[in-house]
Formats: sequence, C-alpha cells, structure tokens
Amino acid sequence: MKRIPAAIVISLALAGLLALTPEAARAQSAGPAPQQVTLFELVLRDGSRMYGEIEREDDTEVIFRTRGGTVMTVKRTDILSLRRRTGVLAGQEFQRADPNTTRLFFGPTGKSLEKGQSYVGVYEVLLPFVQVGVTDRFSIGAGTPLIFGAGSNHPFWITPKLQIVNTGSTQAAVGVLQGFSGDSSAGIAYVVGTHGTALGSFSAGAGLAYESDGGQRQVRQGLAVISENYLWKGGNGIVSLGVRFFGERLSADLGLAAPIGGGFIIFPVVNFVYLFER
Repeated sequence: MKRIPAAIVISLALAGLLALTPEAARAQSAGPAPQQVTLFELVLRDGSRMYGEIEREDDTEVIFRTRGGTVMTVKRTDILSLRRRTGVLAGQEFQRADPNTTRLFFGPTGKSLEKGQSYVGVYEVLLPFVQVGVTDRFSIGAGTPLIFGAGSNHPFWITPKLQIVNTGSTQAAVGVLQGFSGDSSAGIAYVVGTHGTALGSFSAGAGLAYESDGGQRQVRQGLAVISENYLWKGGNGIVSLGVRFFGERLSADLGLAAPIGGGFIIFPVVNFVYLFER
C-alpha cells in the first residue's frame, strides 16, 4: 500500500476533513417561547434597519409594514438592501440566525449554501479556505495551509458537497473531502443529515470508519455555544467546546479541543468566516 505523505494527513486533519458536524438546539430564553420566523430586513442608506413585510412595491417605492405595525413608504433610492432573513422572534425582538449554519467549527451539516452565496475563512490562523454555492444544492470549495512551503508538493484540499434531500425540516448531503500533495492524494467521502428548524435541529453523519456528533446553542443575540465531537473505531476521537460570535455576515469561533485516548492535550480552536451573498 502506498504511504500517504504526512503533509496531506496533517492538512486533512487540521482542516477538519474528518467532517460531519451536527447542529443542535438554539437557546430558549426567559419569557414567551421563541419562534422561528422569516421576515424582510429593510436597511436604509441612513443606517436604519427594520424587520417586517412588504405590503406593495413597484420600480420606484416600497410599502413596508414593520413588526410593530407601522406602515412606511420608502423610495427605492433610499434603500441600501431589502432581503429575507430567517431568525428567532422572542416577544417583539428579532434575533438574526447564525449566518454559517452549513458548518460548525470545521465540518459540514446537511444544510446548503444558496446559489450565489459564498464564504471565505481561516481555520486556526494557518488554514484559509473558501466555499461557493454553485446551485441551491451544490457547492464546492478549496483550501491550503500556509505552511509546508511552496512548490508542486504544497498540499491543498477541495470540498464538493451535494444536498440530496431538503424537505424544510430535514436536509441530507453527501460530499468528498479530498487532499492533494504532489503526485499523492487522500480523501474522505461522507454523508450527513440534519433534522429540525432554526430553533432546534440535530445533525449526524458518517464517513469511512468513524462517527461524529455535536451541537450549537444560541444563548443571546450574536453569541452561540458550540460543541463538535468525533469518535473513531477503537475509542479514540476529539471533543471540543467553544463559542461563536457572529454578526450579519462575519463569525468568529473561539474554543478548546482535546483528544480522546491520546493523552491530556488541549489545543485552541480559532476560526474566522465571512459570508458573501448575491
């Protein structure tokens, strides 16, 4: 059997090409039970931001009804952006959903980027990557470590992903995480499924000879707690816990991870991702 170069193995491991994360419940805050909603977000050029529904619109103006019931007539020239947003409504407060629901710390969920969406990010400071939504179901990405030097043997990876099921409450996807270095390559094929809503869902996946699990819980506006865990045959694996700070498009992950069955070692998890939309 041809031995896989260490550069590929390290790149795949560090880039999370062990794959398959799960997404679990979002926070239940005090007071009225939060509910998942999809509203229009209206952003004006003066910086005002409102959520509600479009009553009527034409080429020159939009009639907009806010969550509070106020009806506004806004000229198109005064609108910076007008798009649908899915989030959590607790009382009258609208909280934006995490913009990066297709991934946790490293691996993918069953959810998919929309056509025209893309994100760029960096794992652990040294592993930049990009993912692009080609259609509403298919995306492809790539990355490479900023180590190992340059030249034809510099390792890199590609990450095609195809969503095969989307019923609204259930999503499933298959993908390949393939690494290259010179004339050698190695990869992982996976399948991952997600069930639930933006308020609470669980994903589980499998690839080759290991399983993974984990979760995410949004605790307040712009802050979520994340756990991502892997278990291989033989009892070894990885456990992790951390937080994600997120705005409209930018998210930052800060956490700690430790191996199972490999001695007491703790290493940091530091990721940054920026989501682009069409």
